[in-house]
Amino acid sequence: MTRVFISRDMASAALGADDVARAFAEAGCEVVRTGSRGLFSIEPLVEVETEQGRIGFGPIAPRDVAAVLVGSHAQRLGRVEELPFFAGQQRFTFARCGIIDPLSLADYAAHAGWQGLEKARGLSPQAVVDAVKASGLRGRGGAGFPTGIKWQTVLEAASSTKFIVCNADEGDSGTFADRMLMEGDPYCLIEGMAIAAHAVGAGHGYIYIRSEYPYAIKTMRAAIDASAHLIAPFTLEVREGAGAYVCGEETALLDSIEGKRGQVRAKPPLPALQGLFGEPTVINNVLSLAAVPFILAEGANAYAAVGFGRSRGTMPVQLAGNVRHGGLYEIGFGITLGELVNEIGGGTASGRPVRAVQVGGPLGAYFPPSMFHLPFDYEAFAQAGGLIGHAGITVFDDSVDMAHMARFAMEFCAAESCGKCTPCRIGSTRGVEIMDRIIGARDAAPVTVSEANGGYLGKALYSRSPDRIDVSIEAQTSLLRDLADTMKYGSLCALGGFTPYPVLSALDYFPEDFGAAAPAKEAAE
Repeated sequence: MTRVFISRDMASAALGADDVARAFAEAGCEVVRTGSRGLFSIEPLVEVETEQGRIGFGPIAPRDVAAVLVGSHAQRLGRVEELPFFAGQQRFTFARCGIIDPLSLADYAAHAGWQGLEKARGLSPQAVVDAVKASGLRGRGGAGFPTGIKWQTVLEAASSTKFIVCNADEGDSGTFADRMLMEGDPYCLIEGMAIAAHAVGAGHGYIYIRSEYPYAIKTMRAAIDASAHLIAPFTLEVREGAGAYVCGEETALLDSIEGKRGQVRAKPPLPALQGLFGEPTVINNVLSLAAVPFILAEGANAYAAVGFGRSRGTMPVQLAGNVRHGGLYEIGFGITLGELVNEIGGGTASGRPVRAVQVGGPLGAYFPPSMFHLPFDYEAFAQAGGLIGHAGITVFDDSVDMAHMARFAMEFCAAESCGKCTPCRIGSTRGVEIMDRIIGARDAAPVTVSEANGGYLGKALYSRSPDRIDVSIEAQTSLLRDLADTMKYGSLCALGGFTPYPVLSALDYFPEDFGAAAPAKEAAE
């Protein structure tokens, strides 16, 4: 019986993988459902087991079964791992994705699974924490905080009850690494959380997954049930989020798990000291926890040897938007932004020139091609006024209107704000209004006082007549920059604090989209 491997990943299913799998089963094949390899332009991908190894074909439709089975299909790819997109990767975290049956304990163990947990349990908790520190692992959810320091704080906390919480509320546009890992290699995350539990003395853990990820929720719950005896006495459960973007912020997430409305908590106290239910809590992103088994199994030095500057190890970069080769590419820090977009992503899918890329989700900065020399590194991006965030890269061609993109950032923040702090709650709403006035002035559309809401915008913006507001591009752009400064430094959490990043970067790098009078970057400085 011919054995074929077909992804069960949600993105693959959306492209027709379930129908393809059914067609191969009806043709008498043994079908193994895997996770996705991570290159969506070849999905649905079918890999046929042969004496030469697994030979890939893709994208495949149900009508292609016969041609694939005789090896004559035009979409024959050969060994998938030898394709240029995969050959250059350094897969530490995603090594098993697309290779194994995600829910097979035997498959996971046969591919180096549980080795990290076994080694960790042979070490003292402090030795495990020291290994994570030595690896240089930093939070992969966006902040880049050293994981080992967070664990050390929880380890030293004086409490008999501690928790491990996995933040799987992957809400950034253009990001899908958490989902791919949970659907394609769930035991890797479970193993990482069990290692964390041993390191800090936690007895129970939660995986907080957004409700928009039904495949991931189902897979993680099945994997937890199947592996419960292997991670005992540590226990795990899945909690579903209701879709609020702010619950990706760690303290709002904790409130949500506790059954409260997801709102940001003031710090201090830090969650590492008073987190879930007031107890010391390790809260890390999926990718942070999933990196831990490799570190313990292969050694901290093997992980730390890869990377750039203070950014050690690998980062699963997600390419999306108007890009030819969308997908997940795991590589060590230090690769340039231009290499990711042009060489790995293949440029735009439309064939038009790249005009901008947004890195770090909807609140990340927009960078023009002139900034493509930037190395993918936390410090390099921060110095350039951006952030890596969850490593999502969204590509735009030269048809994009950057003023409208800046407006979207403000509108997004207004819709997703938890409402607890004034700079975010009110500032984002005022930001949308300012952007509407700028776009209206740019497009020569008349804007009246009533359309500007007639609000008090500061005496400097009033003309000599007190019933008129200065809605010139210059005045409104100045007000926008002032508002962005207030939001950046006055917001309680990163939702309001990062909203200025896309707005200011659009103003700085694409001033022509805001009207000829908009200040360029040099003038603003």
